[in-house]
Amino acid sequence: MDARLHQMRNIGISAHIDSGKTTLTERILYYCKKIHRMHEVKGKEGGGATMDYMELERERGITITSATTHVSWNHHSINIIDTPGHVDFTIEVERSLRVLDGAILVLCSVGGVQSQTLTVDKQLKRYKVPVLAFINKLDRVGANPFKVKDQIVDKLGRRAALMQIPIGLEDNFQGVVDLISLKAIYFDGLNGELVREAEIPAELRAEARHYREELLDSVSLTSDELAEALLENKASPELIRQAIRQATIRREFTPVFIGSAYRNKGVQPLLDGVVDYLPDPSEVENIALDLDRQQQPVVLQADPALPCVAYAFKLEEGPYGQLTYVRIYQGALKKGDELFNTRSRQKFKVGRLVRMHADHMEDITEAMAGDIIALFGVDFASGDTICSPGLNYSLTSIYVPEPVISLAIEPVDKISSDRLSRALSRFTKEDPTFRTYLDPESRQTIIQGMGELHLDVYLERMKREYKVEVTTGQPQVAYREAITSRADFDYIHKKQTGGAGQFARVSGYLEPFEGSYEFINEVKSGHIPREFIPSCDKGFQASLKKGQLMGSPIIGVRVVLSDGQFHPVDSSDLAFQLAAQGAFKQAYKKARPQLLEPVMKVVVETPSEYSGSVFASLNQRRGIIVSSIETGLYSTIEAEVPLSEMFGYSTILRSMTQGKAEFTMEFLKYARVPQNLAEELMEKHRQKIEEEKK
Repeated sequence: MDARLHQMRNIGISAHIDSGKTTLTERILYYCKKIHRMHEVKGKEGGGATMDYMELERERGITITSATTHVSWNHHSINIIDTPGHVDFTIEVERSLRVLDGAILVLCSVGGVQSQTLTVDKQLKRYKVPVLAFINKLDRVGANPFKVKDQIVDKLGRRAALMQIPIGLEDNFQGVVDLISLKAIYFDGLNGELVREAEIPAELRAEARHYREELLDSVSLTSDELAEALLENKASPELIRQAIRQATIRREFTPVFIGSAYRNKGVQPLLDGVVDYLPDPSEVENIALDLDRQQQPVVLQADPALPCVAYAFKLEEGPYGQLTYVRIYQGALKKGDELFNTRSRQKFKVGRLVRMHADHMEDITEAMAGDIIALFGVDFASGDTICSPGLNYSLTSIYVPEPVISLAIEPVDKISSDRLSRALSRFTKEDPTFRTYLDPESRQTIIQGMGELHLDVYLERMKREYKVEVTTGQPQVAYREAITSRADFDYIHKKQTGGAGQFARVSGYLEPFEGSYEFINEVKSGHIPREFIPSCDKGFQASLKKGQLMGSPIIGVRVVLSDGQFHPVDSSDLAFQLAAQGAFKQAYKKARPQLLEPVMKVVVETPSEYSGSVFASLNQRRGIIVSSIETGLYSTIEAEVPLSEMFGYSTILRSMTQGKAEFTMEFLKYARVPQNLAEELMEKHRQKIEEEKK
């Protein structure tokens, strides 16, 4: 196997918003000599970080899209994806983790495990990604890496241990002690580029021995070889590193590194950790489904000599055509190769092949298994599998969460209207969580997304990139309807006047159900022919699209079909579909339907002095406080709040806390709307329909 493969790492950098991911990536680029000068995320000088290349990202000081780059460290080539921390851009994290072999989970040494850290951790586990943790910001007041390591164990359920301990903390943070080599490491030079090893300060020797024991105890539980060597006092640093590597790749252990990216301390040992402990592409199992053999699983080999299998995970429409980010899992890709898209069944030729560095492209002639590259000018959709002709494989797609908020938009003039449709078609193709449709009743264009910030960013991008001026309506909440009790139905659909008629009878009941929808057939043979049972199911499913309270989709229904009747001539697929729809309408009102609203998990991090005002503001918004944890000067308040009450909350929270608090929110569940509010909403809906009729 190609030696280059063993010297390759594909890693992502993920964390809660504002933990220092982009700053850390900037330092990695600098120490790997990819850039010659470091820029800050919110810095005026140099205009923002390298990986935040969009003007909007630099202005807001946040990462909106994941950016890819490629660096070299100790003769190893590392592909890096810097991902957003904000929950509204969660699809960027999902699609990046889908194609990565390892990740660095960045945590703030003051904030520790925060709300979005839990979400990112869930995503890392979903895609089975081995992880190194990096506790950042050790120079901040209140920094405590020992407490954060305990949170990784308790809150994330990971077996973790410190690989280093700090030399000093806060203003006095000078360097780290490596617990494997038992050496002190200092970072000298103008930007911490000179790494110097020295003896451990006398006052830290006992502490270093204690944490080294803790590290070895933790790793020896995953390695019999290391456990034996420890008993015989023969554990060499190489053996310890080997045991940590194996345990990390099997996801049985998480090594924890520490430092301060902003102060240029601790980044080089973390890069050594990436090389030493994260897997190369051949050490990760990737499975494809063979579409020619009833979707039988096939284990892909990271071997450049085999036929090519690759995955398109991200698209970008640029001024010169579509740029598609691709991860190669098997085989190699050369300029001029003929390949096959297994979704569209289309063959295509590889034209321009590029390696990305944020928004800069470097032309290459070939890439091999393990590489993350981009193809130019080929039409793909996100999640497409690309194979050499002769193979018909499909790789599992990315988990796409459902949008929770929608907004009506209208172009101000005809020119804007044409540009708007171009912008919407591009954005919906690039981002599966951003959706758009035309409301058949109001004839308005509706955009949907993961939160206010998400839609806000796209509206701003329309204005800047497409010169589109739009007016926006009230944000709409995605309400749902559900039944609360059992209701029977017995419905006959009959139309038998002259010519071919229609006849179908269905009988059974509806009842509340924990999931979204379930159909159960209990019809005795002969009462309804077997070929018409799917027609009944189709009819019931069509009825779920629009409830009778507010026209919202219906969830939480189990339909049990117990009896029926048919006519040898007049019964048909359509007749049974219409009978099912009539039966549903008949039973729905009797099943005491109610209105449900999306409830969000809201986590507010605020200086403790403002926590009383934050409690009051959440209570005013019909919020239920779930927990409140005070850590030094800061409080973390977790609440469950209806989405309809959260519009404009960021402005209110900022003014209430002098801009010092921040909050994240993600969809949690659907819950019943209080009766008085439900009546108000239904009344508004009725008035709207009457106005449209006029």
